[in-house]
Amino acid sequence: MAETPAQATRCGFVALIGAPNAGKSTLTNALVGSKVSIVSRKVQTTRTLVRGIATHGPAQIVFVDTPGIFSPRRRLDRAMVSSAWSGARDADLVAMLIDAGKGLDDDSATILGRLAGVSRPKVLILNKIDAAPKTALLALAKTTNERVAFEATFMVSALTGDGLGDLKAWLAQRMPPGPWLYPADQISDAPLRQLAAEITREKLFERLHQELPYQSTVETDIWKELRAGEVRIEQTIYVERENQRKIVIGKGGRTIKEIGEAARKEIAAILEMRVHLFLFVKVRENWGEDPERYRAIGLEFPKE
Repeated sequence: MAETPAQATRCGFVALIGAPNAGKSTLTNALVGSKVSIVSRKVQTTRTLVRGIATHGPAQIVFVDTPGIFSPRRRLDRAMVSSAWSGARDADLVAMLIDAGKGLDDDSATILGRLAGVSRPKVLILNKIDAAPKTALLALAKTTNERVAFEATFMVSALTGDGLGDLKAWLAQRMPPGPWLYPADQISDAPLRQLAAEITREKLFERLHQELPYQSTVETDIWKELRAGEVRIEQTIYVERENQRKIVIGKGGRTIKEIGEAARKEIAAILEMRVHLFLFVKVRENWGEDPERYRAIGLEFPKE
């Protein structure tokens, strides 16, 4: 058990749920104060439960960034949605995030319908408040609260930080009394190998937003600490077809080089040490049907 401050402490889990691109990962990173979850314009970027750890006074808040909830079509989709709802059921408090600019769209309405049956305290967070006028925000808050009994409603901007202080303070007060589960300086429970792989996957999305197939993944194969306070990391990017491999590599290897450089810089900044990153691209046909690959990224393999 981690050491905790001498004063009375609180600690609990807050599950952030919502439709794809509602801003859950951006909000998690902002509340934690450091990057623990990757962010991309591409929908359904977050695939597994990512836990970011924040403190506020004597309270430790463990934010569970869940995959965006949507209507699943493939096996991977079903695994992600199942993971999101399991995070909600296991948390001490569920925070429903809605993109204020989009309002109560079909995905959010479906989530609200199912959320009503989740027996956990709930809070509503309207994100991206700069994308909607105040009258629309108030109407959205009223409509949403009529459907689900939320304990409180917050209007924030995860990108600019507006309203996050009040939200964090309120969540801290709602955490159950108890010792901290993690050391005070720990910001995530994800292994560094996993975080590094996720950062590279983010850079793939940034560089190949339209061209990159959704079913691609990154795995860290080698993590070797070197003598001079440096680390050598070898990762493999898996795609499903040869033409996809060529897209990731790019003409003369230019694309993969740019992805690797961007990932290396960010990993080095997080680790605060020099990083030597080597990327390889391989074809793994139908990896979305391989139970071993699901386990590798932290998902349960749906049987149907």
